[in-house]
Amino acid sequence: MGLCKGTLTFSRYRLIGALPDHFPDFFNERIRKNAFQTVWRTAEEKAVGWTGLEDPLDTEFQYASYAQGRYLLFSLRIDRKSVAPSLLRLRITEAERGKLKETGQKKLYREQREAIREAVRLELLGRTLPVPSFFEICWSVPENTLIFCSLSDKVFEDLQELFRDSFQLTLCPYTPWDSQFPQKDQPGSGTVGKTALPSPPAFPPGIDPLTIGREFLTWLWFKSEERNGRVLIPGAGESEVFFIRRLVLESGDGEYAETVVCQGLHADLKEGKEALRQGKKITAARLRIAHDNTEWEFTFKADRFLYQSLKLPTLPENDGEEIDREGQLLERIYLIEKVTGMMDLLLHSFLELRLSNEWEAELSRMQRWISQGNRS
Repeated sequence: MGLCKGTLTFSRYRLIGALPDHFPDFFNERIRKNAFQTVWRTAEEKAVGWTGLEDPLDTEFQYASYAQGRYLLFSLRIDRKSVAPSLLRLRITEAERGKLKETGQKKLYREQREAIREAVRLELLGRTLPVPSFFEICWSVPENTLIFCSLSDKVFEDLQELFRDSFQLTLCPYTPWDSQFPQKDQPGSGTVGKTALPSPPAFPPGIDPLTIGREFLTWLWFKSEERNGRVLIPGAGESEVFFIRRLVLESGDGEYAETVVCQGLHADLKEGKEALRQGKKITAARLRIAHDNTEWEFTFKADRFLYQSLKLPTLPENDGEEIDREGQLLERIYLIEKVTGMMDLLLHSFLELRLSNEWEAELSRMQRWISQGNRS
């Protein structure tokens, strides 16, 4: 699923560090060295490693099967073991009672209880089968960017650690404004070991990079309704952008956060406009984008620019001819990059306006649009 077929959920990253000389040979050696190793009958709680993209049992990467076009395509496999807490407590109680009977003690010391607990836990883990998970990866070598088919912070931590150990490169969450605002304090290239991520882009005063995505989605909804879905994407031309079926709006932080979810055939529900009027911002929206007779549908998460359940355009049938799997995969990647590129261009357009003298006039039009929506 994902890169090869079906809908796609993914996050994007950029790579920090210089590629070594003779990179193809280096990559081939390192991906094999850090390939997944089975841990069926050990007490390890987690095992992490690389596997083939289409064959999860391919850890040999014969004939450089990971290389297609300008991309490196493979998967991260994570096997996890866990013991049900109720079973662990039951077995610990049994072991403690057995120890008391064996030694004749009236009660166990803390060190004895801790030793029993660890021994029981390791025994149960050794008899437990792991649950495997697979996360697809598309590494664009020339652009130094990476698509990772997961939105989980926990999974990303595993990816980041293994990627650094394998390829001596650091992964940093990608933001579309990276090319517009230079980063500060980047780690030196080729750094091995724990490396601090670069600081956020140096935005001008008054703009918070942590909430700019919410402002962007609110503005994009306004631009979509301003011309009945027609939106000019600089560098791409006229396109159609529609907010459909689902909007998530939020204000506040932590326990004080208030969330409004609007669902329906169209996202122009009164609840959404009312939430905007109250100062809430859009954190996620289901979008449909059409460009050059091609259509995409996906949920966009504004805070971290994540893509969820991306539905790609249907590829043409082969009329009975043998399926070109590599060609289809590269076409799917092209379509992924096409829609993410259009969203990046839209964000750049928003940022240019947001930082210009024309923003106050645009903001006034947006406020009238919000008010009109609530009076309808």
